[in-house]
Amino acid sequence: MLPWLLCGVLALVAVYFAGKVRALHRTMEELEDHLAHWLDRDSNNHIALSDNRDPYARRLATTLDRQLTELRRHRRRWQRGDRELKEAVTNLSHDLRTPLTALEGYLELLEQTELSPVQGRYLAQIQGRAAAMTDLTEELFRCSVLNAAQPMARTPVVLNQVLEESLLAHYGVLTQRGITPVLNLTEVPVHRRLDPAALKRVFANLLSNALKYSQGDLAVTLTQTGEITFSNTAPSLTPVQVERLFHRFYTVETGRSATGLGLSIAQQLTQAMGGTLQAAWQEGKLVLTLTFPAEAP
Repeated sequence: MLPWLLCGVLALVAVYFAGKVRALHRTMEELEDHLAHWLDRDSNNHIALSDNRDPYARRLATTLDRQLTELRRHRRRWQRGDRELKEAVTNLSHDLRTPLTALEGYLELLEQTELSPVQGRYLAQIQGRAAAMTDLTEELFRCSVLNAAQPMARTPVVLNQVLEESLLAHYGVLTQRGITPVLNLTEVPVHRRLDPAALKRVFANLLSNALKYSQGDLAVTLTQTGEITFSNTAPSLTPVQVERLFHRFYTVETGRSATGLGLSIAQQLTQAMGGTLQAAWQEGKLVLTLTFPAEAP
């Protein structure tokens, strides 16, 4: 009789704990659903467990709800501050463009007057600084506009043609720096649906980067799969610096006159068009790989 009684007690205990485990599973699933819903939609709903009298589970739900409410408050404050900062940067960069344009106009008028050699040298220095300031302001403005998440105007383009036009536009500056590009471009037209203006900006920023760090060489390749590489010797860079080149406002010592936005903008534009832009350090060379995969039919 006693063994049967013990078996009955053990069976009741097992059923009791099985019920507890099932209730715990349901509680965890509810918490998981609440968290997923909150993270996906940033919901204002509170975490409420249904038919669960376990005090520890309810305490956990209350604590999570309080922490999520605090996190929601911080997120919205950050979003509001981020939006205000972007608007301020846009307005500031826009306001700087007007006086800089006027300054460049007065410098051109001054260049037409008779100047002594010393004055001419000083004027050239001022013009160079004004032009650099204009470029930095323009880049900052582009970055602020890009962060506004405006939609891309996708149209059919031929990568070969746009790349060749960009290389021709920079050919004079490249030769002045003693850089003769070595080109290996496929003759097969590579068709994609991209934003032409954004694509030209990406190529311009990558070529400007080559002008900044190259030691006299530049190799550009384009394959039939839409992969484009820009490779140049850059002994002034290190693998650690290469990993940080896409970080916003990051500059290495050789590029202190820049904003550090060029490659960041190029990567953002590339990603917005469905492509990828990566940097690698290979045997003393900086290799930037730009890929635009073909769209599925």
